[in-house]
Amino acid sequence: MNATCSPDQGLGISNYSINFAQYETSNKVWNWTAGKATYDGNGAAFTINTRGDTPTVKSNFYIFFGQVEVIMKAASGQGIVSSIVVLSDTLDEIDWELIGGNDTHVQSNYFGKGNTSSYDRAVWHPISNPQEEYHNYTLDWSKEKLDFYIDSQIVRTLKYEDANGGHNYPQTPSDVRIGIWAGGDSKNDKYTIEWAGGETDYSKAPFNMYVQSVRVSDASTGTQYTYGDHSGDMTSIQVNNDTSKALQLDAGNGGSSSQNMQQKWNGLSKGAKIGIAASVLSVAAIAAVLFIFCCFKQRRAGKHEKLREDAKFEKDRTELMAFRAEMSRQRKEKIANMRQAPVGIGNHGYHMPQMTSPYGSRGYQRY
Repeated sequence: MNATCSPDQGLGISNYSINFAQYETSNKVWNWTAGKATYDGNGAAFTINTRGDTPTVKSNFYIFFGQVEVIMKAASGQGIVSSIVVLSDTLDEIDWELIGGNDTHVQSNYFGKGNTSSYDRAVWHPISNPQEEYHNYTLDWSKEKLDFYIDSQIVRTLKYEDANGGHNYPQTPSDVRIGIWAGGDSKNDKYTIEWAGGETDYSKAPFNMYVQSVRVSDASTGTQYTYGDHSGDMTSIQVNNDTSKALQLDAGNGGSSSQNMQQKWNGLSKGAKIGIAASVLSVAAIAAVLFIFCCFKQRRAGKHEKLREDAKFEKDRTELMAFRAEMSRQRKEKIANMRQAPVGIGNHGYHMPQMTSPYGSRGYQRY
């Protein structure tokens, strides 16, 4: 409202949808501002595991009036808030808020230009088990009025003129945000904690919100939306339909083609799954046969190697024994020759011959 903003990226088509049981978000269409989701047959799981977790995703596109439909199951847990938010650059806002400790009502709300001077716009709507059952939460937003639906039933209508004469009526291009947060965190102010149903006990985590699918339609089908002035009035918005500025979606029909491995498997036909399973089993069988063959071959090679080493050892042992026997024979022969050598006779009878030591008078020495 106080500066000139760059154009907002429009959806560019009338309808976009994604089934989170079959597809996951891609960075072409969505931006994770905090955390990430996990995906399974229940859809996209937004999970708070510890304090500070706030997994939130927002669209890379804006819509200028249209519809937002989300099928989801809220997270349980005191102080845990599951949210669907449509928000503009000028803080026009439309909300669904589902409180984890409230299993009988959900809240709808709106803001215009970030005006929080009063908190009398929220309305609570009766509902059955929003934390245990999937429900369809839909916004039908036009220039004249805003309708809130739960499971295809209108539960609230806000007319343009009823929002402070239109001044606080949401009326500027908005993105779509889905997330989970702890309104009951002890760091929040006491009014937020009270509104969220009490202080959050993180020892009871994880807290899981499941989003099954999202559908978004853009009534203006623009590729870009530009603010013509600083008024924040719908009449100042300039719609550009230049197709060269269009958002690059995952698929040309407005759907999504980004999938993880489990989603790709789930999307296959029964025949395709059988064929893939048979192929995998065949490959596994061939691999097993090759493994057994290699083991057998290696075992035979090892056996032959052992025989060669045993023969070499036996040969070396035989040669060593022969060498020892020869050395023993030579030693005995030398001793026998020494005993047979003649000796001199002195005045005192027989005596051993005088031997001169190469080491002097100390005689023989051993190293």
